[in-house]
Amino acid sequence: MGFFSKTEISSFESIFMRISGMRSICEYEIANTGDKAELSLYRMYYGNGEEERRLIAQGSCSAGHMKELLNSCEVTGWNGFNGKHPKNVRDGEMFRFRALVNEGLEICAEGSANFPKHFNEFRREIDRMLREQ
Repeated sequence: MGFFSKTEISSFESIFMRISGMRSICEYEIANTGDKAELSLYRMYYGNGEEERRLIAQGSCSAGHMKELLNSCEVTGWNGFNGKHPKNVRDGEMFRFRALVNEGLEICAEGSANFPKHFNEFRREIDRMLREQ
C-alpha cells in the first residue's frame, strides 16, 4: 500500500497518465475546472525524427464523478507504486501516473506490465467517458 492509502480524495486539481507500448504512446490529461473534469487524450506520432503530440479525443464529466472514480479505484494507495516488469513477460505497456489532489498532495506511480490495484478499471472508465462524448 502507498503512503496515503487511507486518505480519501476530497478534491483534485489535475491528473496525468502516460501509457506506452511497442506501437503507441498516449497521454491522458484531466483538469478540474471547478464543477467539471475536462478530459483530453493525446497520441504521440513520430516523423522526421520528431515527436508530435496530437489531440485524439476530449470529454468531460462532473468533478464529483471524477472524485468518486478516484476514490473507488483507491488511487491514493497507488502513491509510490513502482511495478517492476515481470520475469518472462516479453511485451506489455509501461505507465506513468501523476495526480495532484487534496490541495497539493501529489500521487505518483509507474510500472512496466505491472499496475496498481484498480488501475485498469480507472483507465477503462476514462476511455468510456471519452468514447461517449
